[in-house]
Amino acid sequence: VGNGGQESVCGWCKDKWGISWQITPRVLTDAMAAGGDEAKRAFDAMMTMVKIDVAAIETARRG
Repeated sequence: VGNGGQESVCGWCKDKWGISWQITPRVLTDAMAAGGDEAKRAFDAMMTMVKIDVAAIETARRG
């Protein structure tokens, strides 16, 4: 996003040509694969982020 793009929530960003991308950290995909409460906590944490905070997702995942 540093060269004309734009950040958005939940790991989404738009590049300088207007194409949207979602950055998905491995810790989130691992939590989603685990399922249950762990997945819900990690997902809920990610939904509040503009800049992805892996440590916060890991903390949420552990409960």
